[in-house]
Amino acid sequence: MPDEKEFIQQLLNPKTQNEAFQQLLRTYQKPLYNHIRNIVLNHDDTDDVLQNTFIKVFENLNKFKGESKLFSWMYRIATNEALSFLNQKARKSGISSETLQSKAIDNLQSDVYFDGNEIQIALHRAITTLPEKQQLVFKMKYFQELKYEEISEILGTSVGALKASYHHAVKKIESQLTTN
Repeated sequence: MPDEKEFIQQLLNPKTQNEAFQQLLRTYQKPLYNHIRNIVLNHDDTDDVLQNTFIKVFENLNKFKGESKLFSWMYRIATNEALSFLNQKARKSGISSETLQSKAIDNLQSDVYFDGNEIQIALHRAITTLPEKQQLVFKMKYFQELKYEEISEILGTSVGALKASYHHAVKKIESQLTTN
C-alpha cells in the first residue's frame, strides 16, 4: 500500500477511487470485522455494522483531516457505529443494552461463526459487567492486541487513562471469573 497521504489522495480522486477503495476493503475488512464483532457479538449484526462503517468512511473521506492515522479514524467510526447499533437495537427491543449483551452472549454458543468455548463465554459475561469504556479498552487491548497509543487515537483518551481503565477492567474480570 502506498504511504497514507498518497493513498488518501487516491481514495479522493475519482479516477483512482474504486481501486483504492477495494484496497481499503482488503486491508481493513477483517480487522474491523473483528473489532465490531467484539462489541456486538453477533455475526449478522457485525456484517450490518461493518457495511455501515464502510459507507460512512466512503461518504466522509473528504472530511478526514489526517490528524490521526486512517486506521484510527476508521476504528473510531466502527466503534461509534457498533455502539449506536447496540443502543438502537436495545431501544427497539425495549430492553437495556446490558440485557441485550447478555442475550447476545447466550446466543454465542449456537453461533456457527463463534469458535470459543465455555471459558470464553464466561470471559464475555464478565466483560459485560464493566462500564462501556472499560469494555472497549479491554476488548481492544486483549482481543485485538492494539497498543495503548492506537487505542488513545481511536477513543480520544490519554494513554494514562487507558492504562488505568485496562487495569481496573482486568481486576474486575478476574474477580468476576473467580467468584463465579
